[in-house]
Amino acid sequence: MGVEGCTKCIKYMLFFFNFIFWLAGGVVLGVALWLRHDGHTSSLLELKFDGQQAPTTFLNSVHILIAVGAVMMVVGFLGCYGAIQESQCLLGTFFACLVILFACEVAAGIFGFMHKDSISKELITFYDNVYENSVATTLTDQDKDKKQAAAAVLKVFHKTLECCGRGFSNPFTTLITQGFTDICPKSVSASTTDCHGKITELFNEKVYLIGITALIIAIIMIFEMTFSMVLCCGIRNSPVY
Repeated sequence: MGVEGCTKCIKYMLFFFNFIFWLAGGVVLGVALWLRHDGHTSSLLELKFDGQQAPTTFLNSVHILIAVGAVMMVVGFLGCYGAIQESQCLLGTFFACLVILFACEVAAGIFGFMHKDSISKELITFYDNVYENSVATTLTDQDKDKKQAAAAVLKVFHKTLECCGRGFSNPFTTLITQGFTDICPKSVSASTTDCHGKITELFNEKVYLIGITALIIAIIMIFEMTFSMVLCCGIRNSPVY
């Protein structure tokens, strides 16, 4: 015989929320793996030019998300088992894990909000550096190896994002490059489809997706922490125990 009355209702509600939390962990893990292997982001963030690696801030964040998703699935299973078994030890451990995860999520959310534009800015800086080198070597016809390396990197940017140029109001250098090289897709207008805007748009979409997922998970965690403490107190005060 276990807990009765309202405490029993809390027990099954906690099990339900833990099951949702376990599923959310699977969703986070799936989304993180998708972000890691998405053709648009992975092809851009794995580029190298002249010994310089493309910014890895976004990939590092995705790797953290993969770890968080796996931990959430383990903690969710722990909560489900602890609720069904009515174990104070498991529920206490579950609550402690939730507090740690919640604190980490809040800290990561604040950090991410403060630096939400840094990922796109770092990649834009990398793109500009490659672009300037490509234009310089094209116009002077010097350092052919560097010219080919820059052209290869720019082709990946332009093909992946379907863009061309750096987004200046006067796309003069873009038109020159488009006229003398094949690094820009023929179907893209240099005056209307700039890569600065495309890069910003790409990562803003990813950041909003991560933010919405984190908000939903935070709400679930608040309910779980409340229910786990109520159930733990109910088990302790139950005459059966």
